[in-house]
Amino acid sequence: MNHEAHEAYEAREAHHGADGADEAHTAHEPDDERDFEELVRKLMTDDAHTIQPSPAPYPAIRRRGVAERRRVAAVGAALAAVVVVPAGAYAVVGGNGGGGADTATPMSSVSAPQTASTSGSTTSSGPQPPVSEEQLLDGITFAQASDALEQCLDQEHVGSAVSGDLAKAESYRIILAAKSTGVSNSPGDGIHVVGVAERPEGFRVICNVKEGVSAGISTSTKDAYGPDTGPVVPDANAGDLYQQSLIDKGKWKLPFRWGVIGMVDPSVAKVTVDYGDGSATAALDHGWFVASGVLNRQVTKTPHIKGFDAAGKLVYDSDTDKTYDKTLP
Repeated sequence: MNHEAHEAYEAREAHHGADGADEAHTAHEPDDERDFEELVRKLMTDDAHTIQPSPAPYPAIRRRGVAERRRVAAVGAALAAVVVVPAGAYAVVGGNGGGGADTATPMSSVSAPQTASTSGSTTSSGPQPPVSEEQLLDGITFAQASDALEQCLDQEHVGSAVSGDLAKAESYRIILAAKSTGVSNSPGDGIHVVGVAERPEGFRVICNVKEGVSAGISTSTKDAYGPDTGPVVPDANAGDLYQQSLIDKGKWKLPFRWGVIGMVDPSVAKVTVDYGDGSATAALDHGWFVASGVLNRQVTKTPHIKGFDAAGKLVYDSDTDKTYDKTLP
């Protein structure tokens, strides 16, 4: 019943309430009743359309469905892009809850070349490791050697023709790290770290670090060896690695860790070093040879160095090298 019919009904009831006691009007009630019923019936019929449910908005529903499908498709494409597996990666099938053995399926036959490392991984911002862990001596790790080299280069970044290179540890490859023995003019033990750079050719630094502080650095380049060099070229400026202070001559602190370095041609397959009461076969590392040992007695002669080719033929002997000092100063 709409509002108008409701008002008509209330008016009728009020009319009956006001005149209910008067029996004189009963003769007119059938006509009034009939007219009122027709009015109510008409009003209800006219309002029937208003109570019917509105038709479903099909076009709007369809547009919304199409938009939703497009959104889902876009999200699916984005997820597919996220889970693309890089070349050389492996997809692991199975797992602890799978009830079967784990298997690995290669996603690509192409893989990046691997770089060998020694005592731990390296980063692109630091020096490169030596080819052999045997070049890291006396319990020194590659991380410790790298830190020492970086600290030394930072502290010793002073006037030099190659000072720009001195400040860049990533330009170096560490070829030797060993304990250094304190002497009269520089007391306190530390470590020696030898770093070599590709440019300029033959450039190297020897850092002596004590308690994290540089106690000295020496540099050298290939030009220091002169034009007439053989297949093996001992580093003439690396005496700090195998001798103690001149002040302590004849009274070295023993046992003493010594090292010998130099450049070597690719034709050389083996380098040996004899020093005092010991001998060593050198490691060959990217055009450098590195030998080390422990000295247990006082000496007066420098290390004796020999080089051999792949056939075992002697191609270098420091005893016959006129540029090499055979006696300690």
